[in-house]
Amino acid sequence: MTEYIFIAVVAVVAAVVIVGLLVLSTVLGPRNPSKDKMMPYECGIIPQEEAKGRYPVRFATLAMLFIIFDVEVIFMYPWAVALDELKLFGLFEMAVFMAILGIAYVYIWGRGGLEWD
Repeated sequence: MTEYIFIAVVAVVAAVVIVGLLVLSTVLGPRNPSKDKMMPYECGIIPQEEAKGRYPVRFATLAMLFIIFDVEVIFMYPWAVALDELKLFGLFEMAVFMAILGIAYVYIWGRGGLEWD
């Protein structure tokens, strides 16, 4: 139980440092905004018109799908290393995990989530 006390102390110290730095930057930071400073910087090009708008939702969906299936591969490495210890139970657990992700993949594919226009 003492290990958790040290983790809690580190978490509290980290939170205090973060809040303290945010307060210090707010209190001590310069406050002299001007029209030029408030303009968005576009690589040296003066913006001629307003921003084009939002990114399409499809971009965010595809990015999240990439992260999900990337994490799936990351979960396979420790499983492969510990397969001797897990025996048949570990094999069945990974089969269930892969089946769930496979069903999700087929569902997303069927809905057209992997198509990029």
